[in-house]
Amino acid sequence: MKKVFRLQDLDCANCAAKMERAINKLDGVQSATVNFMSQKMTVEADDSRFCEIIDEIEKVCKRIEPDCRIIR
Repeated sequence: MKKVFRLQDLDCANCAAKMERAINKLDGVQSATVNFMSQKMTVEADDSRFCEIIDEIEKVCKRIEPDCRIIR
């Protein structure tokens, strides 16, 4: 499944790049991109575990950028 999420309060391009690298290392994620300029994240992941994977992604994002929120 591939889905696009809006990000709120993503403050810097460097944090976006860190998030993208960390998300792409997660089990079940085929590809992920985090675009600082558009404040969007595109995730392609295993259909059967998609909600679980998004929960993991939220934890990764909070660790890198505590104020950032993923709008579902």
